[in-house]
Amino acid sequence: MPSLSRTPSWLRRLAPLSGGLALSLLLLTPAHADDLRVGFMPGPYRDAFTHGIEPQLKKLGYSIKYVEFSQGVQPNDAVERGQIDANIFQHSLYLNATNKQQGFDLVPVVHVPTPPMGLYSRRHKTLDAVPDGATVTLPADPVNAARALNILAAIGWVTLKPGVSPLSVSERDIASNPKRLKIVPLDAAQAPRSLADADLAAVQGNFAVASGLKLTEALKLEDMTLPYVNVVAVKRSNEHAKFAKDIATAYQSPEFQKFFKANPVWAGYRLPDYFSQ
Repeated sequence: MPSLSRTPSWLRRLAPLSGGLALSLLLLTPAHADDLRVGFMPGPYRDAFTHGIEPQLKKLGYSIKYVEFSQGVQPNDAVERGQIDANIFQHSLYLNATNKQQGFDLVPVVHVPTPPMGLYSRRHKTLDAVPDGATVTLPADPVNAARALNILAAIGWVTLKPGVSPLSVSERDIASNPKRLKIVPLDAAQAPRSLADADLAAVQGNFAVASGLKLTEALKLEDMTLPYVNVVAVKRSNEHAKFAKDIATAYQSPEFQKFFKANPVWAGYRLPDYFSQ
């Protein structure tokens, strides 16, 4: 324990105030009540937040701290532990799956514009050019594997067993594979790199954008339904907190919608239902 002579003057002044109790209370008090710590994975969501949401929140007195993560469960773990206030990187099915698997208690507060998953190739220009026996990489986690397999099913390359849960699906749930595809599961973040070796890769939209792939270059984009549109997630105890409501209001504002639609970089995104048509 440091000697009193080496202790900062502000800490020495706490001594008459019940010592450890006062110090504990001080350390538990945030430096600024309106600081917001928001977590992101690689992809487009930080850019949209920085340029379309942060200006609105700053007008309300918030200061934003950005925290970057590299693995899917990390942003949720950080919200659960209170290390960050919110994250923006996942759809509600993935959120529900990690809640169940990890014992988290996180909830969505608003949907955000989301790039769809797509089939990409550097070897083939069209789906018709893809040969039988082609190698296709897809996400290893069940929720996003289901999305990839549904794309393949939509173009008639596979059929899936009936009644398969999207929370547990894998390549083992393929009922038929008439094109004799070689299915290779891998970490979703590695999908863009796999294009160097595979005929096709099913790439989640955020990883596609982060790696420089354009949605318009996909040989096939998923027909994205609402459960796969990404969300802002917070702890359940903060679901009705002012900061959560202010973030949701900023996304739903006419200012953000106008800003987002005006940027051609974001063409092809699945827009939340609150966007005006």
